[in-house]
Amino acid sequence: MNDMTLPALGETHIALSHGNGGRMMRELIERVFGAELHNPLLDTGADAVAVPTEAGAELVLTTDGFTVQPLEFPGGDIGSLAVHGTVNDLAVSGAEPRYLTLSAFLEEGLEVAKLRRLVASAARAARDCGVVVVAGDTKVVGRGECDGAYFAVTGVGFRAPGVRLGFDRIQPGDRVLVTGPVGDHGAAVMLAREEFGLRGDLKSDAAGVLPLARALLGVPGLRFMRDPTRGGLATVCHEIVRATGRGLRLREAAIPVRDAVQSVCELLGYDPLYLACEGRIVAVVGAAHADAALAAVRALAPGAALIGEVAAMPAPQVVLATSFGGERVLDELEDDPLPRIC
Repeated sequence: MNDMTLPALGETHIALSHGNGGRMMRELIERVFGAELHNPLLDTGADAVAVPTEAGAELVLTTDGFTVQPLEFPGGDIGSLAVHGTVNDLAVSGAEPRYLTLSAFLEEGLEVAKLRRLVASAARAARDCGVVVVAGDTKVVGRGECDGAYFAVTGVGFRAPGVRLGFDRIQPGDRVLVTGPVGDHGAAVMLAREEFGLRGDLKSDAAGVLPLARALLGVPGLRFMRDPTRGGLATVCHEIVRATGRGLRLREAAIPVRDAVQSVCELLGYDPLYLACEGRIVAVVGAAHADAALAAVRALAPGAALIGEVAAMPAPQVVLATSFGGERVLDELEDDPLPRIC
């Protein structure tokens, strides 16, 4: 549905009265959200919806909030990011995503045309991921209280019996795999803010990872999956170390980082290993099946790589074997280098 076929809203910017429960709010929901997200479950107009279940499967639930700034950035926007981010959390848990809810917090003065683009983008992402938005809510706040729009999304999926992933399954000698270059999203959003006088053609990697998760689930020996969003690859590695009490040894030369991302980080003093990704998976796989896992993922994502292994160490830590032949410890992230990134 394009702007020529969308029903007219009558206003060009969001007003506080769009959140008052009356005619203007009804028209906003019907003519922006309903026009893009409509489906038989959402269109009932009920306060709650009964979603079909899947016999023999576990129900899996996740929820997330999105406050990225700017709202639109190269490679994505808050609408597609909200859908992909929630679907990805379900996918890396081993579930098949099915249903979403969407709550929108809108700032007085937000352009309706921009809101239409964001909701249309969310709708496209949902269709691409095979999910539907079945419920939602809209609130409007005063100027200066939320930087345009915040989205909150809850996701429901179903996991097949016998799928077991988690920190408790990780063993010494297991290999660490990443499905593509790291740091793209963080670097792209950083450039989009134009705070540093830098410009470039970097795009966010924001995308659904469900096909990659399915490929990994088909490999015996898969122990764990996680999407490395806030805090990036290094933060996922620290979560593994903390939960297992074992060390991780990564090989710097094996970790895929785009030259443009590396250059931006060197100029501004960032480390790409701590920058957010929004379309990657970090997986831990048994050593005997690591090559099969890599081959399965590379059929979909040629940039995937095996980057390290779980190792016995005197103290649990993340160690990076550098390209110069030395080693350094990757510290846990303390300060947020890039707030409002997702």
